[in-house]
Amino acid sequence: MPIGVTMPCVDQPTVVVAEDDPNIADLLDLYLRQAGYRVLLQSDGPSALEAVATRAPDLVILDIGLPGIDGLEVCRRIRATSQVPVLFLTARDDEIDRVLGLELGADDYVTKPFSPRELVARVKAILRRSSGGSDDGTTLLSVGDVVVDLARREARVAGEPVALATREFDLLACLARHRGVALSRQQLLDSVWGLDWYGDDRTVDVHVRQLRKKLGPALALTTVWGVGYRLG
Repeated sequence: MPIGVTMPCVDQPTVVVAEDDPNIADLLDLYLRQAGYRVLLQSDGPSALEAVATRAPDLVILDIGLPGIDGLEVCRRIRATSQVPVLFLTARDDEIDRVLGLELGADDYVTKPFSPRELVARVKAILRRSSGGSDDGTTLLSVGDVVVDLARREARVAGEPVALATREFDLLACLARHRGVALSRQQLLDSVWGLDWYGDDRTVDVHVRQLRKKLGPALALTTVWGVGYRLG
């Protein structure tokens, strides 16, 4: 190896950043690299899709207003083949965009202008949650016909795997760990999204809707009016 050349760490997580504003892209590149991530910058939707398909990143940051193919459609196409965590970055603070993004399987949503340090913290939190694991060492949680495999980060219904986005799986795992207990939306937000989450509790409702859609009647998930949700 030539003198002065540093080989990248093999465990260095890879983040695809799809942002067409070069100033924002360079800022994200700087902060993410300082935090220890390998960064792949893309400036439009088609190149973002190609990077996800060929480089198998650990996380994707998507600007909604990408040229070529917008970020919402990029996320939709990613979710057709991959459950890689996705964080939306946008200048639009429109609730319709935010809810639609979550329904498409996004894991977080940051509105411009933003603090680069906060965004890096959210990236770390998403990747930490996506690594799986359980405090008591349990790796399989069963509720009726639904099995939550924490080690493989996989949900199965009657033995068949069901593709879930990162936050959908984390929410299901949280509910399964506390089966039979009514958890408030705030408790679910704190546990799944983290104490530093700035969104509102409708985020929980959106993800519950997605879980019910994907897992169907096998999911014994009850709405506890005035409180939140109970599994089992």
